[in-house]
Amino acid sequence: MTNPLLSDWNTPFALPPFEAISDEDFAPALETALKAHLEEIDAIAQNDDAPDFANTIEALEGAGEALDKVLSVFFNVAGADSNDTRQALQREFSPKLSAHSSAIFANAALFERIRTLWEARETLDLSDEEARVLMLTHRGFVRAGAALEGDDAARMKDVKSRLAVLGTAFTQNLLKDESAWQMPLAEADLDGLPEFVIDAARSAGDAAEADGPVVTLSRSLIVPFLQFSPRRDLRQKAWRAWSMRGENGGETDNRGIAAETLALREERAALLGYPDFAHYKLETEMAGTPDKVRDLLMQVWQPARTAALADAAEMEALLRADGHNGPLEPWDWRYYAEKRRVALHDLDEAELKPYLQLDRMIEAAFACSSRLFGLEFAPLDVPLYHPDCRAWEVTRNGSHVAVFIADYFARASKRSGAWCSAFSSQARRPVVKTPVVVNVCNFAKPSEGKPALLSYDDARTLFHEFGHALHQMLSDVEFGSVSGTSVARDFVELPSQLYEHWLEVPEVLSEFATHAETGDAMPQALLDKVLKAATFDMGFQTVEYVASALVDLAFHSGPAPADPMQKQAEVLEEIGMPRAIAMRHATPHFAHVFAGDGYSSGYYSYMWSEVMDADAFAAFEEAGGAFDEEMADRLERFILSKGGSEEAETLYLQFRGRMPGVEALLKGRGLAA
Repeated sequence: MTNPLLSDWNTPFALPPFEAISDEDFAPALETALKAHLEEIDAIAQNDDAPDFANTIEALEGAGEALDKVLSVFFNVAGADSNDTRQALQREFSPKLSAHSSAIFANAALFERIRTLWEARETLDLSDEEARVLMLTHRGFVRAGAALEGDDAARMKDVKSRLAVLGTAFTQNLLKDESAWQMPLAEADLDGLPEFVIDAARSAGDAAEADGPVVTLSRSLIVPFLQFSPRRDLRQKAWRAWSMRGENGGETDNRGIAAETLALREERAALLGYPDFAHYKLETEMAGTPDKVRDLLMQVWQPARTAALADAAEMEALLRADGHNGPLEPWDWRYYAEKRRVALHDLDEAELKPYLQLDRMIEAAFACSSRLFGLEFAPLDVPLYHPDCRAWEVTRNGSHVAVFIADYFARASKRSGAWCSAFSSQARRPVVKTPVVVNVCNFAKPSEGKPALLSYDDARTLFHEFGHALHQMLSDVEFGSVSGTSVARDFVELPSQLYEHWLEVPEVLSEFATHAETGDAMPQALLDKVLKAATFDMGFQTVEYVASALVDLAFHSGPAPADPMQKQAEVLEEIGMPRAIAMRHATPHFAHVFAGDGYSSGYYSYMWSEVMDADAFAAFEEAGGAFDEEMADRLERFILSKGGSEEAETLYLQFRGRMPGVEALLKGRGLAA
């Protein structure tokens, strides 16, 4: 029988035929697709005709269609719904894919064709996008080691292969630690918890086939537990489990993997002639150099630390009032911050949460995109990779734009966090492709028959990931390599973080924040409190993030540390990390940095993008408001539709007319003096 991964997908919108695909199909499909791709690459490299854009660069863009299909299905499913077989396949595939990539970059005849075109680029009469794709292709080959020879080329191949293995192992160890831990709760342990937390704990217990409610390491469950449980002993136990993921000894300990990864990255950069990995990695980003990154982070660090220490002093007084004599600890922060929020803003998360229904927040995200960009969403009844998933066809003026898939609920088989991915990205050449985009989150699943309720942070996450999805869906470029989110890492978060602002638009909340039981709109008084409290506890949020970004940058600047945990401690001591705040991602579970090199030396990029997103939303406010038609058109025309077809700074300047400073960010976070 034909392997469904390799057959023509005669399905609605060419969606993967999930119902026909089994785990046994992946390995043979990969072998066939790898072989076919290398044959395509060899045909391009050995073409007797003189190299031109069409027979070399555009041909490369079209090569590997079968491989793209296999890998898009496998990695999307393996990340969102893993099992032992898929984890074993990931371990098997990682070195194979690394070797495959190395073979392409080491193809001397292919690189010679690319180099010939690059050197003759001024005579080729290329369009702007063609010239950009040629530059990116040439640069990508050079940065991958295509110009290396002999022992250096062989060593680069080994280094990249080992890094691929380590990244997979890091991810799988983290998933094992997260899925293995749970804390049973007796009925007495539920005292003081809001109903939505109890409901989430019961649902988690049902999913784990436990005897009763449990706390798991799903962020959407453990954070509200830390926020509301009056039991300091249970908060401490839960927080320690959460903070020590990947650091528990044994087979799932990630500390050794982190050390080896950093050493290999340093060697990789040295082989290419860079002083360290940070200089190598940041060369292609907007920031450009480690010094510029550090400068931005430190401009934000000091006001954030000052605000956090002032908040800590007030919360320590509340701790004393509760009869505890020791200092404020990390497992105390969220609990006493919630008490302060109630006292300062009369805003109780338990009062707010019934107004933040998942389904209504989805409607809100869709409605904003409809008003801004004219998009419409119609539910699709199609097979997907998990029963929790749902899908919509996205249209504009009656024409198909994309398929949007959403997978919102936490489960033991899903890695932590939230992300946007794609089964297919937009392109017009060499063949036309429309996007199939997926948002994956880890919201607490409600008990049977009850609505899913979000925290305000969850709702912001939903809007954030949908902003990434819009970047994919509204892409309008020629080539897939510069489509959608294929942009500089410190620019990719601009559309996602910018879209978060529409959640805080009063008319959006007043329309879509309706009570789960009564259907009533959020009262104006509560809405006012929500908006007034938007920057509450921002010192904490900024400190835990910036500390992680500074540690990431330090790991990759200069010699690789033999002991990353010691280096982490040194950096935190140097910057004066407040005692009661931990890094958002400690080294052993810092998946952004160690599950692959996507955000290595690049975790700062959320803040770099935030400098722009604060300024970009201010442009709407300065014009006609959040739904100003001209600004929405400019946002789509100069940013969302352009992908990576031009330099990121050029795109932002076209949209805004100038580059922003850090002031808008500090003001937006409530940290300005």
